[in-house]
Amino acid sequence: MEPNQVEAILKENLSLTEVHVKANGNHFEVIAVGECFEEVSRVKKQQLVYAPLKDSIADGTIHAVSIRAFTPVEWERERKFILPQ
Repeated sequence: MEPNQVEAILKENLSLTEVHVKANGNHFEVIAVGECFEEVSRVKKQQLVYAPLKDSIADGTIHAVSIRAFTPVEWERERKFILPQ
């Protein structure tokens, strides 16, 4: 599975304003930004991102997913530390 496929799945299933996906084989790093993460715990944020990917995880297409999920306000504050300029 390619990073753009993971991005497409997440964009189709979640109300995201931004999504960034990197891959190393079948290990993926996801940064997801959206209003859907307002007032939810860190665990719930991860569950929201995992849910649309569960079939690909179950069949082994995706072996591991590292998730960072932010509200737009959190992302505005954190992006300068995470994404290179």
